[in-house]
Amino acid sequence: MSNLDSPLESAVLITIIGETVLKDRIVKLLKNYSVSGYTISQVQGEGGHGRRVSDLPGYNTNIEIKTIVSLEVSDAILSALKEEQGKHALIAFRHNVEAFY
Repeated sequence: MSNLDSPLESAVLITIIGETVLKDRIVKLLKNYSVSGYTISQVQGEGGHGRRVSDLPGYNTNIEIKTIVSLEVSDAILSALKEEQGKHALIAFRHNVEAFY
């Protein structure tokens, strides 16, 4: 299949991993940029803020949020998230992808 026939568009996959207490703020941020959809998962791990094991619901737990957006929207979202980084355990990264969405 040639690129002209492809149903896929160039896009950016953003992955955000942070404290569960950030969930509502992050979802609000995504909606402010008219993100059409996202996926949220409970996750465990260890990093600079210590081990996050999800022993008690809502305490010392992390979520992972994934969404597919344009490059411009990813720039804006990542810039806004950077402001929260010093206050909470938070990491975000992006990948160039091809997707239909």
